[in-house]
Amino acid sequence: QVQLVESGGGLVQAGGSLRLSCAASGSIFSFNYMAWYRQAPEKQRELVASVFVDGSTNYADSLKGRFTISGDIGNNTVTLQMNSLKPEDTAVYYCYAFRRFSGKPYGYWGQGTQVTVSS
Repeated sequence: QVQLVESGGGLVQAGGSLRLSCAASGSIFSFNYMAWYRQAPEKQRELVASVFVDGSTNYADSLKGRFTISGDIGNNTVTLQMNSLKPEDTAVYYCYAFRRFSGKPYGYWGQGTQVTVSS
């Protein structure tokens, strides 16, 4: 059973930084990519950033320059460095991992970690 465990959330003042980490356990196979999503109250879950097994990354346009994703896909870990945080970044942040195995897609979610940015 694959489990994703996030850590690093918390309360921070606007302009501050936080670093989120995610580690997967229970998987003997590497993922194709890992990502961070977030969901603010009464809003849909949205992609923050993703990192692929080849090292390439993808970001939500609105977050480029403030957030940095890095990952060791081979070891099933991913981090998200968040700088210059704004109150609108307040959300639950979820780690996500994807792999395709025997032609079938498999996606896994973490339980989420709360990030609160005060003004």
